Amino acid sequence: MGSLPPRSGKKSPVILVLGGARSGKSRFAESLLADRVGHRIYLATAEAGDEEMRQRILHHQARRGGGWRIVESPIDIAAAIASAGDQAVLVDCLTLWLSNLMAADRDIDDATSGLCRALDQARAPVVLVSNETGLGIVPDNALAREFRDRAGRLNQAVAAKADRVFFIAAGLP
Repeated sequence: MGSLPPRSGKKSPVILVLGGARSGKSRFAESLLADRVGHRIYLATAEAGDEEMRQRILHHQARRGGGWRIVESPIDIAAAIASAGDQAVLVDCLTLWLSNLMAADRDIDDATSGLCRALDQARAPVVLVSNETGLGIVPDNALAREFRDRAGRLNQAVAAKADRVFFIAAGLP
C-alpha cells in the first residue's frame, strides 16, 4: 500500500478506514502498518461476550499473525493511544468502541473529544477502522437509529482529524 503520508503541521499521520461488515477494512488497515513490525500496537476494542464474537476475534488474530503488541481497551482508547509513544497504533474498531461506550452509559461526545485530542497529539501513525453504518435502510428501533447516528457523527469527527480516509468495498479501497 506504500508508506503513510506525512502529516501537515503534525508529527504523525492519522488514517481512517471505513467499510461495511466483512468488507476487508481490517486487512487493509493492517497492510498500512505492515512495514512497522515490532513497533506497532493492535488496539482491540472487542470483547468476547459470546462464542460467535470469540470466533471473530480468533479469526482476526490468526489472519494478522505476530509482530503486534495487543492492547485490549474496550473503553479508554484515547489513553491507550496517548501511551503508545513511538509505536504505530491500529484501532479496530471504532464502532465496537461506540457500542461499548453506549452499553456503559458513557458520555459519547466527551469520549469522542478525548479521542480527537489523542489523535492530535499522537507521536506515531494511528490507523483507525470503523464501520459505515449509514448506507442501509433506516433502522426500525430507536436504539439502532441512535447507534447509526452516533456512528456517523463519530466517523465525521475522526475523518476531520485524518490525513487520509479510505472506503473499502469488496476488499478494495
